[in-house]
Order: sequence, then C-alpha cells, then structure tokens
Amino acid sequence: MQAIRSILVVMEPQHPEGLALKRAKLIAGVTQSHLHLLVCDKKGDHSAWLNELGSSLGAEGFSATTQQSWHDNPHQTIIAVQQAEGCNLVIKQHVPDNPLKKAILTPEDWKLLRYCPSPVLMVKTDTPWTGGNILAAVDVGNADGEHRTLHSGIVSHGYDIAGLAQGTLHVVTAHPTPMLSAADPTFQLKETIEARYREQCRTFQAEYDISDERLHVLEGPADVVIPQVAHQFSAAVTVIGTVARTGLSGALIGNTAEVILDALESDVLVLKPGDIIAHLEELVAQR
Repeated sequence: MQAIRSILVVMEPQHPEGLALKRAKLIAGVTQSHLHLLVCDKKGDHSAWLNELGSSLGAEGFSATTQQSWHDNPHQTIIAVQQAEGCNLVIKQHVPDNPLKKAILTPEDWKLLRYCPSPVLMVKTDTPWTGGNILAAVDVGNADGEHRTLHSGIVSHGYDIAGLAQGTLHVVTAHPTPMLSAADPTFQLKETIEARYREQCRTFQAEYDISDERLHVLEGPADVVIPQVAHQFSAAVTVIGTVARTGLSGALIGNTAEVILDALESDVLVLKPGDIIAHLEELVAQR
C-alpha cells in the first residue's frame, strides 16, 4: 500500500454518502497519494459538484483532481481513466445488482474486477476500519510460483491495512472436503487433509509471521468459508486475490471473487498477480 501514489476514486452522484471517498481519504492520509475523482456519465453535467469536492479536498490538505468521462460503459470508463492517469488503486462503492438482473447480465462491478489492471477496493459499508479485524484469504494448498507471489501480495496488503487502521490481521485458508474416490489416500480422510494443510501452513506462517490464533484453516469451498470467517470476526476489510485464466475473451477472473463480493459484509480488496496485470494492460492498449 505504501507504493500507492495515485488513487482513482469512482464518485457516484446517486450515492452522495461518498463511501469510496471516505476510504480514499483514509489511505491517502497515510500514503500521501494523489486523489483523482471520476464520475462516469455521458449525459448530466457534474462539474459543479466535482469542483466543490476538489476544492474541499484541497482545503483539507489533499492533492486532488476531478474528471467526468464516458467510454461505452462504466467499467471501461474506469479502466481507461485508471490507465491514463497511472492510478495504482481504484476505489468504488459496491451496490449489488438484483438477483434477476445478475442472472441475465454480468454486473458492472464483476467486469471491473475481471478487467481492471490495478487492485480494486470495493467499499460496501461505512463501518470504520480503525481498530478492526482485517482478513486475508489465501489458498495455502496451491504453492506454485504464481500463487506464492499472489499470497505475498495479499498478506503484505493485509498487514499494510492493519497497520494504517491499527487493526489485527487474520488469515483464512479453505481446504477440500474428503472424497473417497480420491486417488491420493490423503484426500480420503478429513484428518489427513487437515493435517497436510496444517503442515503446509507451518511454512507459510513462518514466512509471514502469522500466529496459530490468527490463522483459520476450515473445510469447505472458499466462497462459503471466507464470508463465514469474515462474519465471525466482523472483518472491516477482506483481501482476496485471483489467479486469472487467459482465454479468447481476455483475462477471466476466478469466479470465487465475484461470488464472494455480494456474500461479504466487509469492504473487499481484490489483487491480481503481475503477469495478469501486464496482460490486461495490453488489452486496454489494443482498444
């Protein structure tokens, strides 16, 4: 988080409570980042409102600029501005789509998580971060290079947020349910699966200085386990990562992050590994 120099804050006139801006000010206050406020709208003129916000931020000692823009749809507008302004973080208030609309159309926030090259913080509540629990979700069972890099980013961002919020970092990892049909006998019994995960966690804990009481190893799918632990500890922020897969349609985020987005009661920070970011930046440049 300390490397963040510029934050893109998506401002939505229909949500005047400005939850995204509140979080941006908290982070910028610590990192001294520049704030670039964006309204995605091709019809109405929001310049007066934006100018007022910019002046107010300047009076509070923040470096801020404002912009109204439109490129086909909200997520493409946000990504185009993020790339043009060189922002290291995008902050947006998340408002869930209704289930019927979501069944027919891919929500804009999901598309933003899929295609945005920078980390995205989705703000869901006005709960203060100060003194709260921060939850980092990792997949300890996957120790390949890509996952290891991602785990490092997730945990370091978790520590950074816990530091700026004077909170406590917890880590959650989910392990699979036993399957009698599994070729490896280790995966046929709950005890042996958990023992293997605990063993893998020892190395992880030593590397990232995570104590036993702050590591939570649970059985079940990640999209069920992560919200469950976040709720149990009343997490203020949940940090998750995605190792995307590339295909004809570009980079596709693992749908765990998308499903979790609506299930979590906390703010959500979504990270991607460097090679996926590079691929997404190439896609933006080709447009």
